[in-house]
Amino acid sequence: MNTPSRKKPDWLKVRFPTGPNYARIDRWHRQEGLHSVCRSAACPNQGECWSRGTATFMVLGNACTRDCRFCNVGHGAPAPPDPDEPAKIAQAVADLGLRHAVITTVSRDDLGDGGAAHLAAVTASIRQALPACRIELLISDLNGDEGSLAVVLAAAPDLLGHNLETVPRLYSAVRQGASWRRSLRLLAAAREIAPAIPTKSGLMLGLGETAAEIDEILAELRRADVSFLTLGQYLAPSQQHYPVARYIPPEEFAAWRRRAMNMGFRGVEAGPLVRSSYHAEEQFAEAADGS
Repeated sequence: MNTPSRKKPDWLKVRFPTGPNYARIDRWHRQEGLHSVCRSAACPNQGECWSRGTATFMVLGNACTRDCRFCNVGHGAPAPPDPDEPAKIAQAVADLGLRHAVITTVSRDDLGDGGAAHLAAVTASIRQALPACRIELLISDLNGDEGSLAVVLAAAPDLLGHNLETVPRLYSAVRQGASWRRSLRLLAAAREIAPAIPTKSGLMLGLGETAAEIDEILAELRRADVSFLTLGQYLAPSQQHYPVARYIPPEEFAAWRRRAMNMGFRGVEAGPLVRSSYHAEEQFAEAADGS
């Protein structure tokens, strides 16, 4: 049985957010009613990323129809999609001058297409407002509906992400309502539907998984032709969330990065504070340059 670790190690300490870029992005959120996974999911990198002028926008509201035990995003009955949100997001991306925009979403099981049409509209709006900006979408599992997936891919994002989050054995405890096989199939189907669009996934470590389980799920991701990977430390948002079983040291993350690159991933970000969109622009650019 998992028992929470009592004290966070020094390598998990982060600096308090500050600076003009942080203030500018914070103002956009407050004035325009926009959401970001940075704030809603209590990301530890919010200060660093916002200070660098980078943010991950979360669309389709701030309430998720699922209640995963690892996640800090609110659970409940969401509001109908805001038809003005695509234009608002595009305006924010243009005004911030982003070169790489990351757009994620809550799970919207209440919508027939899981929010696919809305994500496509957001993508199209950003393309119109800032054609040179790369667009990375981090989507839900869309309930495994490949028709909805095709709608998202038809909007031609530069990168499509969907996180497995953890190993299969822990799904029933950590990701109620989700299926690792459904998620894996979604990633494989994306490559079949749109071979030119690379895919990305991520895992949290420290939930009680074993090295053998990590190795196997990385192999599964490669069999699904996933190109990009993030590996980060799970941090329980509160005592009511799933407990941390172990804090993974930086050198172990470095070893997993080497292992993943040797398995054929084009780009891997691995470290205690790494999250899905952490250094997303740099990761994509380095892989594109072949470095």
